[in-house]
Amino acid sequence: MDIKDLKLLIKTVTESDITEFEMDNSDEKIVIKRGHKPEYIQMGSPVMQSYAAPQYAAAPAPAAAAPAVPAPAAAVEAGDTLNSPIVGTFYRAPAPDAAPYVEVGQVVEQGQVLCIVEAMKLMNEIEAECKCKIVKICKENAQAVEFGDPLFVIQKL
Repeated sequence: MDIKDLKLLIKTVTESDITEFEMDNSDEKIVIKRGHKPEYIQMGSPVMQSYAAPQYAAAPAPAAAAPAVPAPAAAVEAGDTLNSPIVGTFYRAPAPDAAPYVEVGQVVEQGQVLCIVEAMKLMNEIEAECKCKIVKICKENAQAVEFGDPLFVIQKL
């Protein structure tokens, strides 16, 4: 490939919304990359990847300063809390017309699904970390949750 063809190829890639171009033949290999590669973050259970956003990093700080902080402390007195590992929407059941995953007073096994937290159209199943009894359900169905918000008060068995 001569320099004129290469310049034309670079111009074509630059003027389009293509972020990466790769051409490989027996004589040569050409790779053109532009823009920044998206940064991924990994959060606790369940494992989820999402685009890092500057406003997301700042979101937990205001939530910690909100007056709702005493509520989790009071809940801890009655038992341990199972907190949301991500920001999203809390759902008690797999579908609107389905029965909830768990009810208050129910004993659940380790790994059993307790609820779903939807984030960016991904349904993330939140599982029990140990065998426990559900003492309280802290959120209403379809309620928004922040990272670290208590979802359930549990009593470990």
